[in-house]
Amino acid sequence: MVINRLLCFSFFLVILTGIGKEVRSDNLPGELFNKANSYYQEAVYDSALVLYKQIEEKGLESAQLYYNIGNTYFKLNKLPFAILYYEKAKKLNANDDDLTHNLDLANSLIVDKIEPVPQLFFWLWWKWFYDLFSADRWALLSIVLLFFTLAMAYLFLASDRIGLRKTGFFSGLAGLLFTILAFGLASQKYYYTQRANEAIVFAPTITAKSSPSANSVDLFVIHEGTKVLLLDETSGWTKIRLANGSIGWLPAESLTGI
Repeated sequence: MVINRLLCFSFFLVILTGIGKEVRSDNLPGELFNKANSYYQEAVYDSALVLYKQIEEKGLESAQLYYNIGNTYFKLNKLPFAILYYEKAKKLNANDDDLTHNLDLANSLIVDKIEPVPQLFFWLWWKWFYDLFSADRWALLSIVLLFFTLAMAYLFLASDRIGLRKTGFFSGLAGLLFTILAFGLASQKYYYTQRANEAIVFAPTITAKSSPSANSVDLFVIHEGTKVLLLDETSGWTKIRLANGSIGWLPAESLTGI
């Protein structure tokens, strides 16, 4: 019994710790944020950017903050920076239509037009399901499901009626499976937001190499603003993959992680 209580306490502690950063991050310094928004509305984009960046430098993050920074860079015609911050916002909120529209618009203005490899339908379905909620929403859902599972377990143990015991058992089993799924998605999304698995190219023009060496074979040329997947890193070089499946090595300083 004591062990079970400790496990439950640890479970809640992990969840609340994961939620905490995102919840606190939404409490942006109101006066500073509002003043930056006012500068943006007045088309004083340089001043707006300075204030937005001051908020970011405080260690705070939110999809809205990154979205606003992306919009400001877009107005300043700094497309690689705009795409970088739109992608940062998308990691926190993948279902914002305005964000998706602005990101697509920014990508349409860069040099590279890379056609992604077609994805299988079940992967698209899973991605849609995965992006339904943010990390904190999945975590909160896992808490609700956990309480439901415990209630069904109590029904199974306390009831004398066969029908209620069956209901408690099978409902509790389903609740446990969905609790594990929701908690797994919350954890995965939280760690996804903390790691830079993708990056934006910031070199105006750069050639991908076949190996981490300046003397290796040239493979393809890409330009600033292009998003790449990070695969490996060694000796100042980063192995990347494009959306079309092409793989090569780029100098690490030419990339900025999302």
